[in-house]
Amino acid sequence: MTRQRKWTVDDVRDLGLTTDLETAASIIGIGRTKAYEMAADGSFPARVIRSGRSYRVAVPTILSLLGVVINAEQPVGV
Repeated sequence: MTRQRKWTVDDVRDLGLTTDLETAASIIGIGRTKAYEMAADGSFPARVIRSGRSYRVAVPTILSLLGVVINAEQPVGV
């Protein structure tokens, strides 16, 4: 059994503007397989960007989903 990482708000902000689907799924507590199913059918809870065969997830939408207020004093990915 693998241990799931504990994500802080700062950890998520430090990811930059986008992250891979598996990382996004880990942050919000969704398994890898379910995350890919949800991305494919458009039901993933954060904004997913399809680029070729890969998926990227917008970090600001993850933060918003988690209830984090985004403002100019705390830019994402800087």
